[in-house]
Amino acid sequence: MNFAKLDTALILALKRVQDPSIACFVVFIHTESLLDSAAIALLQDLGVCGITDGKNVFTATLSSNAISQLSEQPWVEYLKLSQELRLVSGD
Repeated sequence: MNFAKLDTALILALKRVQDPSIACFVVFIHTESLLDSAAIALLQDLGVCGITDGKNVFTATLSSNAISQLSEQPWVEYLKLSQELRLVSGD
């Protein structure tokens, strides 16, 4: 796994995983702008939807194994864990 491509929250979450084959992490996948057919096929195999020309950020629910696989791809620039947003009280 290439930890240099992972954000801190994702690294910490991966350390708590018990079964690396269960898809339980919602992540943002930042890629190069132009993806070749092999890159597109890998993303599709991992369940990434909405792959279109010019788009370079994708969202997917991935397992630890899939994250490791993606982090090793030269066309993947960064993987970031999606965080649940909370409303900030104005009071």
